[in-house]
Amino acid sequence: MVRLLPVILACFVLSACSIPKPSIPRVYKATVQQGNVLTQEMIDKLKPGMTRSQVAFIMGEPILRNTFDSDRWDYIYTIDVPGYFNQEMRMSLFFEDDLLAYFTGDMAPSDAQPNAETVAAQDTAAAEDDS
Repeated sequence: MVRLLPVILACFVLSACSIPKPSIPRVYKATVQQGNVLTQEMIDKLKPGMTRSQVAFIMGEPILRNTFDSDRWDYIYTIDVPGYFNQEMRMSLFFEDDLLAYFTGDMAPSDAQPNAETVAAQDTAAAEDDS
C-alpha cells in the first residue's frame, strides 16, 4: 500500500497536466462616450451669422462655456472602445454681437473640403500651365 501511494499520486499529477485549463472570464469593458456628439451633418448646417439659439438647436448646448470669454463655445466629443480605438473631436465656435462669426476644430464644412474631382481638375490645370 505504501508503494502504491506514490504511483497513484504521480498518475494524478501527470493527468492534471493534460486537462485543458478553464478559461478565465475577462472583465467587461464598456464603450464610453462623453461630450456632445459631433457629426459632419451638424457642421454643414452651421453658417456665419446664425444666432446663439440657432446654433444651440443644431449643435446642442456646449459642454464647455468659457467663463472669461462668453463669445466662445467649445464642443468636445470622446469615444473609447476598449481594445479597439479611442477618438476625440473638438470644435470651437466664436460669436461676435451674439452672431456666429466663425468656427474651428477637427471638422470643416463639406463645401470647404476639396473632393477628389476638384483636386484632380486642379492637378490637371496645374500640369497644363507647366507645359
